[in-house]
Amino acid sequence: MAAKTKIFLLILIGVLLYLPLLQTQLNFFDPIPLKGAIAEVKKPVFKLSTWFAGEFSDSSENYLNNHFGFRESFIRLNNEMLFRFFNKAKAKDVIIGKEGYLFEKNYIKAFNGDDFKGYDSLQLMVNKLKFLQDTLKKLNKDLLIVLAAGKGTYFSEYFPEKYAGKESDQTNYKVLKTLLNESQINTIDFNDYFLKIKHTAKYPLYPQYGIHWSSYSMCLAADSIISYIEKLRNIHIPHLKWDSISIEQPKESDYDIGDGMNLMHRLKSYNMAYPKVYFENDIGKTKPSVLVISDSYYWGMFNLGISENAFRDSHFWYYNYEVYPDSYKSPLIASAVNLKDEIRKRDVIIIMATEANLSKFGWGFIDRAYETFSKEYEYSVRNPEFMRKVNSLIEYIRTDKKWLEDIKLKADKNGVSLDSMLFLDAAWQIKNVGR
Repeated sequence: MAAKTKIFLLILIGVLLYLPLLQTQLNFFDPIPLKGAIAEVKKPVFKLSTWFAGEFSDSSENYLNNHFGFRESFIRLNNEMLFRFFNKAKAKDVIIGKEGYLFEKNYIKAFNGDDFKGYDSLQLMVNKLKFLQDTLKKLNKDLLIVLAAGKGTYFSEYFPEKYAGKESDQTNYKVLKTLLNESQINTIDFNDYFLKIKHTAKYPLYPQYGIHWSSYSMCLAADSIISYIEKLRNIHIPHLKWDSISIEQPKESDYDIGDGMNLMHRLKSYNMAYPKVYFENDIGKTKPSVLVISDSYYWGMFNLGISENAFRDSHFWYYNYEVYPDSYKSPLIASAVNLKDEIRKRDVIIIMATEANLSKFGWGFIDRAYETFSKEYEYSVRNPEFMRKVNSLIEYIRTDKKWLEDIKLKADKNGVSLDSMLFLDAAWQIKNVGR
């Protein structure tokens, strides 16, 4: 090899090695940000305490590892090579199915029954839902359960061979829908409906590289929910409409797993439909106040403006944790609000989840609402207000000599301690007399 060629190659290698450093310092290329659950690593602030403890060097190393030049491009290149040459997804819990269909692992587990929580557990939950539905109806309110569609059920034929052929009747979805039907609980089952119209729907109901229902089918689902509430409450609600639909390559939520893969190039897929949505005029219509407890399957409807245009004074409790729209302004969590007051303000309570989240359905809301409205909880030791009343009455009894003497006789007769008898007597008094 000629000397000039060697010198040129050495210079080229040196430039390539120094390019990341130059990019870090000068930032002459604007990188495309990575998508998905990317934790931000902040630059550490120098302090003597962290320096001598060795924390500053560790934090600095972590920061540099996450902020060197062209990092995003190197990650995308690595992910692209793994995907193209080894059929591997460098994204948390993403499974590559047949013909490149992308799944999240929990949807496959749900379809195959690997997350089945048990018949008795589901029956207990449905019993509580039945109690809530009956109780709310007495207050002129309605409960609606929405079983959102799931990609596992809809595209099970595209599971990789490792997960194929394991369909089970013991799944949260199959057992729950049966129990809900037997208990006559208001339910919309989009999982079943989407399967029935899978081959006749005008546009795709599920994307190849997304995890949620398509933008088009989400609009169909939103309008179906509005229609169901109209029948429940015998009212007319402003419906969402569209007069045109654009046909495009998948984007936004129709490509959310694809985005999370962080590849060099977007994956080619079949076209998706995007309705240009508007809501009917609300003159002469009734807007119910609605509380929605749901996973991410409600985000599309929420972002369409259903809470303001079809409903009024409505809240979306994301995973029964963050409260929207309030959490846009300042963080507000559902456990911090008075549940009874919130429910009393609403006309309709919707609990919705896709099949992958049915093992955690309601995320604690069902138990909390049941305890709030059931007499069992009202007079339970788990109820702080009840215990306050009991302890207050016990203190009073101890000052009443005749009453205290009677309870001592009861304690001797029943062979229990005085403290136990005091509690039993005070609790009975509050339950039956109300003191």
